[in-house]
This record gives sequence, C-alpha cells and structure tokens, in this order.
Amino acid sequence: MTYMNKISIAIIGCCLSANLQAQEAAGDSVMQHVTGNRLSIGGYGEVNYSRNFYSDNPFRYNDAANHKNDPSHNRFDIPHAVIYLGYDFGKGWSLGTEIEFEHGGTGSAEELEADEFAEWEQETEKGGEVELEQFWIQKSFGRWANIKAGHIVVPVGLTNAHHEPLQFFTVYRPEGENTILPCTWHQTGFSFWGRHKDFRYEVQLLAGLNSDQFTRNNWIKNGTKSPTEYEVANKFGTSLRIDNYSVPGLRIGLSGYFGHSIGNSSPNEATGATATYKGVVAIGAFDFSYKGYNWIVRGQADYGYLGDADQLTDIYNRTNKKSPFHHSSSMRTVSSRAYAVGVEAGYDIFSQIRCTRRNREHLYLFGRYEQYNPYAKQMGANSYDYTAVKRMAVGVNYYPLKQVAIKAEYSQRFLNSRYNNESSVNIGVAYEGFFL
Repeated sequence: MTYMNKISIAIIGCCLSANLQAQEAAGDSVMQHVTGNRLSIGGYGEVNYSRNFYSDNPFRYNDAANHKNDPSHNRFDIPHAVIYLGYDFGKGWSLGTEIEFEHGGTGSAEELEADEFAEWEQETEKGGEVELEQFWIQKSFGRWANIKAGHIVVPVGLTNAHHEPLQFFTVYRPEGENTILPCTWHQTGFSFWGRHKDFRYEVQLLAGLNSDQFTRNNWIKNGTKSPTEYEVANKFGTSLRIDNYSVPGLRIGLSGYFGHSIGNSSPNEATGATATYKGVVAIGAFDFSYKGYNWIVRGQADYGYLGDADQLTDIYNRTNKKSPFHHSSSMRTVSSRAYAVGVEAGYDIFSQIRCTRRNREHLYLFGRYEQYNPYAKQMGANSYDYTAVKRMAVGVNYYPLKQVAIKAEYSQRFLNSRYNNESSVNIGVAYEGFFL
C-alpha cells in the first residue's frame, strides 16, 4: 500500500465518521462519501408551500393598524436546488463544485414585440438566482492538513456550517441567522482545515465584504454580492472555526469573522470617506448539535459588530441613484449591532414503534424558538423596532428514507406591540444525498 493510499484511507475514514454523526462542516460535504469512484455526483433540494396569515403589503410596518385585517397569502417555492460535482484526481488532489438554483433559478429572453412596433425587447421570465456556491481545488496532506483554494463556504454560525435541508427541522432555514448573515455564506479565498483527535479546525482568508450592500433589515447579509463580474478584494476578511467532538453524539463549535468593509468596492478611491473609514465587521458565534437517545437538539448564538456604521449613509455608491447598490435613503442606515439566538429540539416518536423502527423510518416532533434583530442598535432619529423578532415554531419531520424528509410546521413571529404578529403554516419536501 502506497503512502498516498494510506493518506486517502485516513481521509475517507474521517469523512465516514463525520457522516455517522451528521455533524461535519457543510464545506466538506461535496466529498463526504465513499463509492469507489473518482467522480462524485449528488445534491440537495427543497419544495415548499406556505400559507402566511398576515399582510404582504410592503408598508405593513409603517401603518400597522390599517393592515391588520389584510388578506393572507399563499406561496409555492423552491428555495434551493443544488448539484454537487466532485472529482478525485489522486495523489491528494481533488476538485469540488456546488451549483445552486435559488427559487427556481432565473430566466430572460429576447422577444420581438408586435405590440411595440416590432421592436426587440428583453423580457424577464423567471425570478430567482443561479450561483456557483462552491468551486475549489484541494490538496490533502493528511487528516490534519488540507489546503483549499477557490470559491468556498464560510462556516460562520450554525446554518452556514450545516446548511443542507436535513440539518434543521424548520421548513425554511433558521430565520435568525438567515436574516443577519449571508446564508449560505460563500466567497473566494483560501482555506486551511484539518482534524486532530476530537477537534476539527479551519481558518480562511477571503475577499472582504462590501458595505455598499449592507441594509437595515438584513445587516451584512448582502455584503458578499457583487454587481461586477468579479469579487472586489481591496479589503480582506478572515474566518475561523473550531469544532469539538469529545462527547459521543455532541458537537460544539466556535466560529468568527473579522474584516474591513468600507472601500471594498469600485472604484478604489484615494480620498474621501471610503479611504478614511474602515467599516470593521466582527462576528462571534457559538453553536452545538446533539444526537442521542432518539433526540436531536441544536442551538446557536451569533453577535455582530459593524464599525463606522453611522458613516454609511454618506458613502457615494449608496447615495448615487444610478449605482447598483442600496441607495434608498430609508435603507442606508445600518445598525452597528446585530444578534441572533435560537434552539430547536426534536424527539423521534417512531423509535418507540417496532415496525417503523425496523424499517428505519423516523418521525421527529420538534419545537424551535429564536430571537433576532438586524437593527439591534437604533441609529438616527427614526425608530425601526419592528426588526426585533421573537419566533416560535412547532411541527414534524418524517423520514421515510434516510435521504428524504417531509416537513410541516406552524410558526409565529412575535413583534413589538405596535405591530401585528405574523403566523404561518409551512409544508415542505426535501432530499439530500449522492447518486454516484
């Protein structure tokens, strides 16, 4: 047996152990399987239905009383449809890719309009996004040392590290982290990661976030998006994650991010606000997951700080109405603080029934509570306290197969007493697995 084969077996053993716990980092999931083939094909996806028992009027917070009795609304959605492609070149070199279609993808076409004097016009036929969420080349030296370069997942927070639909109970991704952080957070850069004994560790160097995309309602969530064909890297960011697996069935994780965001845009100016201020983004997160005794319990707490937040209202790209950034005066104010905390627990009822236990079917009855606020520190004279949300959800997850889940839940957002609470019923079907 060659030395590289021994290394490959060690890496495969690590991945198998992680799969048994279903707690390995999402950034490694592209290569998390053993089939004997160099080529790997897999993916995950969700199909959801929602009945929202509240107004969908965009001004429902500005004039809550007049929108209290607005009709409810229904939605079908395909939040994520993802294709994994991986290839093992041998000698420790591998390739991983993940292509994601969000909300059914996007579509446009050139059409000859008879009603417009036979002029050609571009028509938008479908909303949504198509993104290359992962594209990396990796060199593995052993279980303890792997170097990855390319477009990679940034595993800050619980959802980013474990974002596949079978890694959370709710029909949609946990709302708090999905509100204040990019989710799934993916950027171009370099990563060093490995595993030693009961620890997994990862450190990344990334292109910085772009403060021109920060908003009041979503804090830094959109800071990874770029209207250009490339990611601007005038500023850099770093992320770090450490997970511990010492207790059987329990994973405890710490993660964080630090970087500058103001001036990480085009053009790169030598003078002015973008050259003067840094816009420091600092995030700290704790999360855990436990699986044992027919229980699954998960939880997280995220806290973020944005320096020079009061300067964002005057940044040129955010005031220029022709720019592709958030230039609306009502959205330019961004909080210097944001947080999200949440916990969910589910018990497998089918574990107590002999026939379903024998067929390896599972039915988890679960509850979730979370609290979050992307505008935790009010900035300026106006009050936007509708951003402080407490959310409760109860429901079931049925697993007829290991790779398929049918989800149903009732949820309610509890807002400040000045506003109307928001309840909904969500139903979804999700899968996650490898085909080759």
